[in-house]
Amino acid sequence: MKNILEKRLFISDMDGTLLGSDSKVSAESAEIISRLSHEGAMITVATARTPATVEVLLEDTFTSVPAIVLTGAAMWDREKQRYIKPVFHILQALPPMMDVFHESGINPFIYVLGDDGMLRVYHNGEMNRHERKFYVERQYLGLKKFILDSSEGEECPIPGTILVFAMGHYGSIESVAEKLRMDSRLSVSCYRDIFNHDIAYIEVFGAGVSKSAAVKKLAEMVGATAITVYGDNLNDLSMMEIADDSVAVANAVPAVLERANRHIGPNTESSVAHDIQNVYESR
Repeated sequence: MKNILEKRLFISDMDGTLLGSDSKVSAESAEIISRLSHEGAMITVATARTPATVEVLLEDTFTSVPAIVLTGAAMWDREKQRYIKPVFHILQALPPMMDVFHESGINPFIYVLGDDGMLRVYHNGEMNRHERKFYVERQYLGLKKFILDSSEGEECPIPGTILVFAMGHYGSIESVAEKLRMDSRLSVSCYRDIFNHDIAYIEVFGAGVSKSAAVKKLAEMVGATAITVYGDNLNDLSMMEIADDSVAVANAVPAVLERANRHIGPNTESSVAHDIQNVYESR
């Protein structure tokens, strides 16, 4: 018998989970998710990405529930094109954090959310080839503006700072992460690239920011009584801990496969969309 009283919220990570090997939402996934969303299913994403790339990737996918962006530092209302509940850095924590980055020879990207709703991304100094590729692929996107090697970007702290982000060799990035985790004013996420494990990413937010904290906020906002989450990488573990149904794609890292209570096919087979359909239609 269907549980007509259940209001289940479906939340999927994007890269390596909902997105295929081409880093896009398949036409099949887009059709399934859009159709179910129009029928009333509460489906959304939780990602480290900003709205600038989320909107491009979900261009053909209708969802009615706000997206969790910036690893939970904010939510994004796709209909009204605005940020919801952003969590900013404590300004006093930024100068010592930047010292740790610079002592390690790393020049991070500093994401600042202005009162006008525009996300400005500052970067001063040399970029490694991975950072350069990251910048080139995003420099002309809407909703986000890169500002390179400017005196404005050298100011620290910058009010409205929501994220400090860097990428590079795993050993160097993990060393910085270990040092920054000692500061209780910061929330630090460090994980390897899903395609090149020698490369790692570090995201530094204000204290308390995580996908799990954002999932809890979102579930309360939409009145969800049950939560299914899908993931593949270490930064998905926190939201898997608080979901009653945690699902790993077959290509997930070992820690995620171990933590999940269910496994589905790989990201290359529209597995998340098919599972959402199966769960939603069997309620």
